[in-house]
Amino acid sequence: MRRTIKVTPGTGLWRLAGVFLLGTSLGLAGAATGQSIEIAALSKSAPATPAWESLDGSRLNLQSAAVMVADTAGNSIYAKNEDEPKSIASITKLMTAIVVLDAGVDLDAAITIRPVDKDLLRNSRSRLQINRASLTRRDLLRVALMSSDNRAAAALGRTTFAGGTPEFLERMNRKAKALGMEKTQFADASGLNAANRSTASDLTRLLAAASGYPLIREATTTQDAMLQPHPGGGTLGYRNTNPLVSSEAWEIELSKTGYISDAGRCLVMQAMVSGRRLRIVLLDSPGKMTPMGDSNRLRQWIERSLAKQKAG
Repeated sequence: MRRTIKVTPGTGLWRLAGVFLLGTSLGLAGAATGQSIEIAALSKSAPATPAWESLDGSRLNLQSAAVMVADTAGNSIYAKNEDEPKSIASITKLMTAIVVLDAGVDLDAAITIRPVDKDLLRNSRSRLQINRASLTRRDLLRVALMSSDNRAAAALGRTTFAGGTPEFLERMNRKAKALGMEKTQFADASGLNAANRSTASDLTRLLAAASGYPLIREATTTQDAMLQPHPGGGTLGYRNTNPLVSSEAWEIELSKTGYISDAGRCLVMQAMVSGRRLRIVLLDSPGKMTPMGDSNRLRQWIERSLAKQKAG
């Protein structure tokens, strides 16, 4: 099913797959009740836990340098260099979103993009014009998560706390420690700084935490959205950076891509595979589509292996 979001001007409502949702029903509610919302929204009757240790992944030819696949109980299904710290690029934006939502700030407050939000490190592109683009904090979250816009992420980091970006970074690293992400550090809100580092194992913890926020789940799995950030200007179309969200072969509940030259191509997802909720982390892949190819190989391997187990 195609998932598209469009702004309904003047109403504060979003349209998702033909259903109108109050904006306030997303985001703050997730931050306030966290895990209870994850259970209510995502719980499905699943088969008994399979014997993961019997799955033989020795013939998997994965190109990603670091990989971790785990179930929601933390059982490892496949691991490769899972404890090796690596730059994580825009996977960082998942923590950015968590910190914003945990702060309890007004998601409907309008934020204008300022010169300080421009990427001077890598000169990455953004269609959000300096001193002209203005979006609600909720829309900035959507653009940062779905389309990985770096100016949107920088603006979120700048405006969430009275202490500005330095306080925001301190909160990001504090949250990482609280989640048990022992080999993780954050250096900016966008992921452009190569000093944003983590491990595949730690990022399964980040996925688990992020899945408790309805706004994060919805934004990261939306295929496209239309926004009007510039007063008097036309609408701009934004697309999800992960093409797998539109694949009928996948049931993806949460997703984020990332890329800088230091990090390679990265992809993290929470998805249902053969009726089981799995967390998939792929870091430092060599090609643009390599994480998607590795993801498909992992899914097919798990599906075949579980089918064999069931057949006895």
